[in-house]
Amino acid sequence: MAENTQVDVKKLSFERAIEELESIVKRLEDGKVPLEESVAIYERGEALKRRCVRHGVRRPRLPRTPSRPAPS
Repeated sequence: MAENTQVDVKKLSFERAIEELESIVKRLEDGKVPLEESVAIYERGEALKRRCVRHGVRRPRLPRTPSRPAPS
């Protein structure tokens, strides 16, 4: 993981950014990372998330229904 943190997030492809983000999430969920490292990889994860959003990954939109009309 150490070598990944040296790569500028802006230079990563979408696929590589998602792959690294998934790895960070798994490591944090496992809970076996020391606190200081957890903070560092969390911050890296936030940067990766922003990069992925800029690449066009967005939350799926809910379908329109009579109880949930399109915004005006």
